[in-house]
Amino acid sequence: MGRVKDLILTFFNNRWLVFVAAMWIQSCAGIGYLFGSISPVIKSSLNYNQKQVARLGVAKDLGDSVGFLAGSMSEILPLWALLLVGAVQNFVGYGWVWLIITGKAPVLPLWVMCLLIFIGTNGETYFNTVALVSCVQNFPKSRGPVVGILKGFAGLGGAILTQIYALVKSPDSASLIFMVAVGPSMVVISLMFIVRPVGGHRQLRTSDASSFSFIYCICLILAAYLMGVMVVEDLVDLSQTIVQIFTAILFILLVVPIGIPLWLTFSSDRRSPNPNPNEESLLPESEYKEPERSEHDPNEIIFSELEDEKPREVDLLPASERQKRILQLQSKLAQAAAEGAVRIKRRRGPHRGEDFDLTQALIKADFWLIFWSLLLGSGSGLTVIDNLGQMSESLGYDNTHIFVSMISIWNFLGRVGGGYFSEIIVRDYAYPRPVAMAVAQAIMAVGHLFFAMGWPGAMYIGTLLIGLGYGAHWAIVPATASELFGLKKFGALYNFLTLANPAGSLVFSGVIASYIYDSEAEKQAAQRHQQITNSTSSFLTKLFDTDDALKCEGSVCFFLTFMIMSGLCIIALILSLILVRRTKVVYQNLYGRTRA
Repeated sequence: MGRVKDLILTFFNNRWLVFVAAMWIQSCAGIGYLFGSISPVIKSSLNYNQKQVARLGVAKDLGDSVGFLAGSMSEILPLWALLLVGAVQNFVGYGWVWLIITGKAPVLPLWVMCLLIFIGTNGETYFNTVALVSCVQNFPKSRGPVVGILKGFAGLGGAILTQIYALVKSPDSASLIFMVAVGPSMVVISLMFIVRPVGGHRQLRTSDASSFSFIYCICLILAAYLMGVMVVEDLVDLSQTIVQIFTAILFILLVVPIGIPLWLTFSSDRRSPNPNPNEESLLPESEYKEPERSEHDPNEIIFSELEDEKPREVDLLPASERQKRILQLQSKLAQAAAEGAVRIKRRRGPHRGEDFDLTQALIKADFWLIFWSLLLGSGSGLTVIDNLGQMSESLGYDNTHIFVSMISIWNFLGRVGGGYFSEIIVRDYAYPRPVAMAVAQAIMAVGHLFFAMGWPGAMYIGTLLIGLGYGAHWAIVPATASELFGLKKFGALYNFLTLANPAGSLVFSGVIASYIYDSEAEKQAAQRHQQITNSTSSFLTKLFDTDDALKCEGSVCFFLTFMIMSGLCIIALILSLILVRRTKVVYQNLYGRTRA
């Protein structure tokens, strides 16, 4: 019995079990991507017009991104309580909407409906916060892959829930809202005691690299499988038996990763000896031990002065030579300070790479470089996502939903790939992770250019490039923030940065794109009206005098919008490169030691 109990405890405290459970929770954090499927039901049931539905969409975007409360509560409540709060919000928000749609509850004013959508979607921020905080602490030296995979599963959540709904095949369209309210809440509550920090920095094993490779293979297979299933179900009228088989295979792919913690629990692969204590751990030293230190550590003060006194060329030296020069400078400063030749300054606040709280981070230029770069990059990408339907219609495509499905898959691959390649940059070259964000923004600039020109196949190529670039942001930014500003207040820092997404969408999509589209539509409507006026045929008058007169056709509808978006991505790229230049030393200190 003692052996069985030890195995159960080992399994329950395995960081890979936490990671797999976090992946499942993140699969339930893609509710916002289903809004395009549930909004027609709400519109027809409540007789809303398009402007009213657009307001619900804004409420959804705000709920998906405003995570101040989740970030603040993560410093007070245990993580399982945060997941419970998110599950309750999801259930109450969308559950109440379902009751209204089905006539089981009275119809409420539009502002109340917006509030319910906000509350329901805001539950995602709790899922995101708990999953990222737990797994980044458990895998401190693999932040890129971990964040990329977790955010990738959030992007796939809509496609997974859609496939499960296809299995139900209910004639009642409102049942999709019921599934959104109940399904994620049940999954999260069942896993809420598993996803937590388990001292993962002490669980380094020789098989970790192969475990990550296995997870990556599952991700690629899952993305390809969902893409294939969506295309087949769109082109062919399948029987319910075939749909059941497709869904069963989907569940198998989702469950397969649990084999990693099971195998590690029963295998003889023990934790590998780690000659370098910094090999796996990037957490602040205070997380593991509390060294006795006076209120003003002399070494700490000398280091603070050293940061101002050392020549800039020292940072460009090889790691071993740089360390030797720094020690020489520190020795000279200590001697000069003892003789009273220099005045030592007291250290004010943490240095980059240490633990910041939100107020300390908000006065740092690096933090705002990340924020504005994310706002310009992800905001321009969200403009594409929000306008894909109108874009494809203006270019003459009938099946607009295929592009929505495609950008979801590319978004997923961008998140997974962004985490993977940014980790290579920092681990193998000790180079700043934001350089990967600059590459993603360059890719997006080209994608926006394809959309603007409206060339043949532009929708397919543009969807690919924008999906990859937009998704990469959400793998790179959280990992970068945790490296530069620490993990202690990571929940609050991350949720503040996510405000860049709705802010960018509000300005770029809600103002710029909509204004330019309406302006071009009015010009085309005026031209059609002039042609009708010049015609003597009453038949033509009846034909063109419809409510669809303000629809815009051709690449001109979004030409100026996406030229602006391309320019904004270039500005974001420049901001990212400035951040790269400013943080070279930090990444050399964090990762250069392991390469020296």
